[in-house]
Amino acid sequence: MSKIFQKNVLFSLLTICVISCNKVKEEEIIVPKQLPKMVEFGFNIQDYNVLQDTIQTGDTFGSILERQNLNGRQVHEIVAMVKDTFDVRSIKKGKAFIILRSKDKTNKIRVFIYQPDKLNYYVIDFRDSIVAYKKTKPLTFKSRTIAGALNGSLSETLQNLKVDPSLAPKIAKIYAWSIDFFKLKKGDKFGLKFTERFINDTVYDGVDSLKAAFFEYKGKQIYAFPFAPDANTKKQQYYDEEGKTLKNFFLKAPLKYVNITSHYTQNRFHPVQLIWKAHKGTDYAAPTGTPIMTTAAGVVEQAGFTTGNGNFVKVKHDKTYSTQYLHMSKILVKRGQKVTQGQVIGKVGSTGLATGPHVCYRFWQNGAQVDALKLKLPTSTPMDGRYKQKFMAYMTPLKRELDSVATINSK
Repeated sequence: MSKIFQKNVLFSLLTICVISCNKVKEEEIIVPKQLPKMVEFGFNIQDYNVLQDTIQTGDTFGSILERQNLNGRQVHEIVAMVKDTFDVRSIKKGKAFIILRSKDKTNKIRVFIYQPDKLNYYVIDFRDSIVAYKKTKPLTFKSRTIAGALNGSLSETLQNLKVDPSLAPKIAKIYAWSIDFFKLKKGDKFGLKFTERFINDTVYDGVDSLKAAFFEYKGKQIYAFPFAPDANTKKQQYYDEEGKTLKNFFLKAPLKYVNITSHYTQNRFHPVQLIWKAHKGTDYAAPTGTPIMTTAAGVVEQAGFTTGNGNFVKVKHDKTYSTQYLHMSKILVKRGQKVTQGQVIGKVGSTGLATGPHVCYRFWQNGAQVDALKLKLPTSTPMDGRYKQKFMAYMTPLKRELDSVATINSK
């Protein structure tokens, strides 16, 4: 081969190389960008094929795994290995689960995640050795203060203010001794300071606790502040702005929903006996089977049946006060039994001299029957004076904040 030919070939090869290299440089090789991490339940979801589903009727932990190409023997071994952490029988219809599978051609199950609720989840990790554990998502708490006026029921008003309406029955329970929420009117003002829970700092999980409140009731603002005077107990009671407890010694009535059909009187025409006689009690009409609550803590003094009273219970509360509940369809306590305030002691009926289902509520003070609705009944044990200064220091800024928000909203 001549030297001239060799030079021409070399020149041609160099030319091709330069052209090819320039072309590659001009077009540039595009490398796919790495997807950002999406961490859920402690796993980068981008690394797996993801199956999200809910437990269906007939589903079991075993049947779910068998659909992932695991045989019965393998499932049995897995159940035995995780039983101390995860009871496979606890899975319930409608609850969410996630399966993470490998992205290779085997598509093997690598992780099983079961969510019994929004906050907690169980993980069974198949990646190395089989491991099971329970986790709780991180919670954060955020404080919020609102004020407004009732527009409909308390639940409806809260919902309109983007507040979890489940707070309404909690508030009603706190004020059970001070406010009849069925008698609140449209336009009555209120203020609330409370904390809300958030899962992973973003997912709303409802109201955690009420920090302060006031409600306008019959022209007066009734405040409520939770406080535990004794540092040795975590149990809090609610007090007004003067340190007086909201919780009275007696509930206002033995039923949750009150419909008074007959008051205490010295002269009433008896609908069964058809004679004029004293009616030394208050009648509350309600459907048969409605729970009857004892209005204060005490000891069951009598529980039985008489012709006039029907099935009845009498409770001795202290040396001064006793109460009696007549015409029950069913008695749920026994003589000598201790009962707590609000405990259900029987069910509404029409036994004895009664024309329809109701409870006749009778009240004794120092051995004499009196009209419970006209008594100024005692409150629970007042706050010890030793704690008053601490309470006032705690309460004052909360009240100031409630009043400030209420003032702004009223403008």
